[in-house]
Amino acid sequence: MSLALATLIHEWRRYTAAVVALAFSGLLILAQVGMFVGIVKGVTATIDRSRADLMILPAKMESLINSGGGNLPGRLQPQIYMHPDVAEVASWDIEGGRWVNRPPEGQQAVTTYVNIYMVDTRPNAVTLPVDYSEQVRQALMEPYAVAIDETQLKRLGVKLGDSASLNGKTVRVRAVLTGYPNINNAAVVASRDTIRLLGFMADESKTGPLMVRLKDPARAEIVRDQLNANANGAYRAWTREELRKADEGALMGEQIIGIFIGFSVFLGFLIGVGITSQTLRGAILSSIKEFASLRALGVSMGALRLIVMELSIWVGLVGLVATGLLTFGIYLLAANGGLPMGFPTPWVIGVSILLIAISCASGLLALGILKKSQPADLLR
Repeated sequence: MSLALATLIHEWRRYTAAVVALAFSGLLILAQVGMFVGIVKGVTATIDRSRADLMILPAKMESLINSGGGNLPGRLQPQIYMHPDVAEVASWDIEGGRWVNRPPEGQQAVTTYVNIYMVDTRPNAVTLPVDYSEQVRQALMEPYAVAIDETQLKRLGVKLGDSASLNGKTVRVRAVLTGYPNINNAAVVASRDTIRLLGFMADESKTGPLMVRLKDPARAEIVRDQLNANANGAYRAWTREELRKADEGALMGEQIIGIFIGFSVFLGFLIGVGITSQTLRGAILSSIKEFASLRALGVSMGALRLIVMELSIWVGLVGLVATGLLTFGIYLLAANGGLPMGFPTPWVIGVSILLIAISCASGLLALGILKKSQPADLLR
């Protein structure tokens, strides 16, 4: 065991503040990234949990986030069916309408705009999420039935079995979902037939993005390339994983979100360096006689500097572990509240590098205190 690691284990209390500072610096960044990615996961949950292997979007549509609409020609659906590897094609339509609940007497009605997500209710339909229970599927088969995520019930002022007005017509909450939140607009789910009864999808010459299920999911990338080669600029095929990454990138590319995360990185770096460097300086100063003894025994100043730098790296690694534990705790709390979070691997790696960089920078700032480790001070 190295001297630096032995020092950290034996005098861990002196370095606790540095570890906590690094942990919260990492948590400050990862919690925000996880929340923003969770927004994407909530919006695209229906696609992520569908039976689709490919998604067909308009050629110029780079993601589902702030895309400004995704209409495709209605004639495109039978064209996709012509590919020999395609087993099923269905449109995934999102509509919007005015929602008004029917509160008990004396309470104010909730009036808001909601997104309406469409699913097909036949068994194993490509648009039907795999985690929908048989009870949910059968409930949505009822005309004018809707399903709402548990996190949206209070926001929309309803509970299971309540009725409300949607697009001027009466609907009834027949199912409650888990894991389909929408932080932006509240969302409800209805069958394709119910959406038509509500007055939507009147123009069948245009359709929303298409979900495509293949006979062999392992050929998804091959079929994607073949479809794109024959698209002639009319559409673009995506694998689900490819589209998920594009959605995350589009959200992270939003200017306001970039400002938030950039400020968090800057603030986390300042807090981490400030507290960690001062903690290291204090810990080294309290052990200055031990360092002076090492110099008296012939240990060079360069070797002492290496010990301090190694110590700072060990502090960074412990802080990294603490960040992971705190982030996992936040993830569990969010999951318990029905809010998804996501932590993309590049961001996790980036934050890990940042924390090690903070600890190394703090170690460099603390090196100056070694000038006080003069062997002559041991005689005083």
